[in-house]
Amino acid sequence: MCSNASYELRCRECGKIWGNVSRSFCEDCFSPLEVAYDYASLKKIVSREKLVGRAFNMWRYSELLPLPEDFGVPNAVGGTPLVASHKLACKWGLKNLYFKNDAVCFPSLSFKDRVVATALAAARRFNFTTVGCSSTGNLANAVAAQAAQQGFDACVFIPADLEPAKVLNTAVYGARIVRINGNYDRVNRLCAQVADRFQWGLVNVNLRPYYSEGSKTHGYEIAEQLGWTLPDNIVVPMAGGSLITKIAKAFRELVTLGWVEPKPVKFFGAQATGCSPISDAVKRNLARFEPQKPNTIARSLAIGNPADGPFAVNQIRDSGGWAEDVSDPEIVAAIKLLAETEGIFTETAGGVTTGVTQKLIAQGRIQPQETTVVSITGNGLKTTDAIVSEFPATEAIAPRLEAFEAYLDARLGTTAASAKA
Repeated sequence: MCSNASYELRCRECGKIWGNVSRSFCEDCFSPLEVAYDYASLKKIVSREKLVGRAFNMWRYSELLPLPEDFGVPNAVGGTPLVASHKLACKWGLKNLYFKNDAVCFPSLSFKDRVVATALAAARRFNFTTVGCSSTGNLANAVAAQAAQQGFDACVFIPADLEPAKVLNTAVYGARIVRINGNYDRVNRLCAQVADRFQWGLVNVNLRPYYSEGSKTHGYEIAEQLGWTLPDNIVVPMAGGSLITKIAKAFRELVTLGWVEPKPVKFFGAQATGCSPISDAVKRNLARFEPQKPNTIARSLAIGNPADGPFAVNQIRDSGGWAEDVSDPEIVAAIKLLAETEGIFTETAGGVTTGVTQKLIAQGRIQPQETTVVSITGNGLKTTDAIVSEFPATEAIAPRLEAFEAYLDARLGTTAASAKA
């Protein structure tokens, strides 16, 4: 499979070109760096027709990603389903509702597998042998899993109060886990120092520009799965704020390449009320978001000072979209609702996007006839502690028919005879 050599790092503010290096910010203006592409060259080497016959995973779009020229596909990340909603769409009065279900992404069941895949390609390019990250859980899982697959040493840094299931999902791959007494923002500051001191590839620190490009494949797949068209609306969870901006970049690239027709897409950002600096800035029309101290069960979104927050705010505003947030009880209710209607068990972040979508519909921001995609970014098996109290164990019954009939009488409020009828 071909890779794309027509890219380089460029400052998102002053525009200075930095080539391809393991750094994340501009030394001149201290703004973040982003991968910029030569789209005229890309049009000559890749087309929609060239995708035919390629496996349906993120590497089918390899020319549109920052991959080394000698890149060899290590594993089949991505290629997740776009689930057409029936029951929930009917309940909410929508005609075209879809859930992009990255809760089944290989290998670690979250969209973070996509960003780690491009980050480790860069790590190999820059000859790092140890990789790591600061993480609220899913990223640590993805780094540990793919490092094990590809032969990197892994060391991940996490807040000490992370969900036990996510810690286990990292430990099982053999990574070193460093637990920090502090929230994610403090963990991330430490990792910036670690990246400076050690020759390690920290995927969301000194490899961040390459890492974040993996998120674009979430957007590419949505467009292709909709028959190479763009949705009217997309609802995206926001932690650091990168995902929503990269999906927007993916849609712009597809228009630039002539793969989809231009179309306005409204971007809706979703956060938990207990950590909602981006949605707060949008709702209050602030020029700059105000950092918050996280206090929510949605720990994967608990970033109080989001690195890409300003860009997420601008993307939402420029698209004519909006941002909303939901409380912890609303998150739990939305997790249950999505599972009971569509058979998708999402983690707390998916409860956030589902709950926010319901609010947006009630507010009239999403119209019934529009095509709406809701991003589900992680699997519910990772955050079972958030909902376990909703499902207490029931009393066991004796293995006899009369015991089951008594159970029906007690539980269903009916008689065994009427149930049999």
